[in-house]
This record gives sequence, C-alpha cells and structure tokens, in this order.
Amino acid sequence: MKPFTQEERAAIEAAITRAEKHTRGEIVVVVAPASDGYYALALMWSALLALAVPLPLILLTKWPVEYIYLLQLSVFAICVGLAQIEPLRLAVTPASIQRARAHEKAVEQFLAQNMHTTRGRTGVLIYVSFAEHYAEVIADDGIYKKVRPIVWEEVIAELTTHLARGTRDQGFITAIAMCGKVLAEHFPPGHADKDELPNHLIVLAPYGRA
Repeated sequence: MKPFTQEERAAIEAAITRAEKHTRGEIVVVVAPASDGYYALALMWSALLALAVPLPLILLTKWPVEYIYLLQLSVFAICVGLAQIEPLRLAVTPASIQRARAHEKAVEQFLAQNMHTTRGRTGVLIYVSFAEHYAEVIADDGIYKKVRPIVWEEVIAELTTHLARGTRDQGFITAIAMCGKVLAEHFPPGHADKDELPNHLIVLAPYGRA
C-alpha cells in the first residue's frame, strides 16, 4: 500500500464531512496495509516441507542419518527465511483464510472506533485491507434493519473497481458519497446532531495494528 498523501487524506475527510451534513449517521473509513502477517501458516508449511525431506532420502540413498538431519534443518531454515517475505506468505495462505482474517479485523475496528456507541446505532464503517484485496462495509444494527445488504455490495463493487484502476482516492470518495446518500434517506439530520466520530482517514499500522 502506497502511503496516502495529504491531498488524498484531505479529500477523503472532506467527502465524509459532506456526506454527514445530510444525515445523523456516522461514516468512518479505516484502511490497513494488511490485516495479518500470516506467519503461523508460513511456519507450518516450512515445518511440513522439512518433515518431508528424510523419507525419500532414506529410501533412495545411503546417506548417513547425520547428513539427512542437517539437510532437514537447512530446508527448514531456508523456508523460515523465505517466510519473512510478505508476498510469499500471502501466496501460501489460502484466499479463504485471508478473507476471514480481514473480516475479523474489520469487525475489531468497528468496535475499536466506537461505531457501536453512536446514538440510534447509525454508524457505518468502510474497511479496506490492501494486501488481501479486501473491502467491506459494516453498518450498525439501526441501519441493517432498514437497508438491504445488496446496497452495501454495490458500494463495495464501486470502491474495488476504483482500487483496481489505481484511483483509490476517487474510490473512497464515491463510496463515502454512496453511504451518505443511503444514510440521508433513512436517517436525516436532527436538530441536535453532533459529529460523534472522527472524519479523517484512519490508517492502521501493518497487520491491522492500531
């Protein structure tokens, strides 16, 4: 994930502010370079490959057991070294696990950003994890009761299309505007509304850490 420029951050913050002027709902945007390091799975593959080394050598060669053992250790050490390369860790991690971990991190951020504490339960989180190519919209209970899931799927489709094109700032701005339009329709602004949550883009440290 390339760092967000000040111009991108300002444009996203302005988009949130514009959207929230027409609703009592709250929109929060959180992005992460990656939702997890996936080290455990990479180490598991390293161990499995190392464990597979001795059998063919025992059956097909007359190598001393000491040589086989040293080769096994070498294979494990090399695999552990390769596991430090993030693209390789992602390559050996099934997509289903990546999606599950990114979704888990999105839910964690929904709670961490106090989305569930807004009046009327009208918070909407836009979460993107770049390494996993994952995006999700999580809306609080008050919104889910009134808005069909397909609406959020359309928001994600628009956002991911822009991300794939490399126009991420426009993608976030469009997604925010779409969320704002939905919130304005079902939750128009009240007389005593106040901005309960921050409008700025929240960028997590690697692996979804705050």
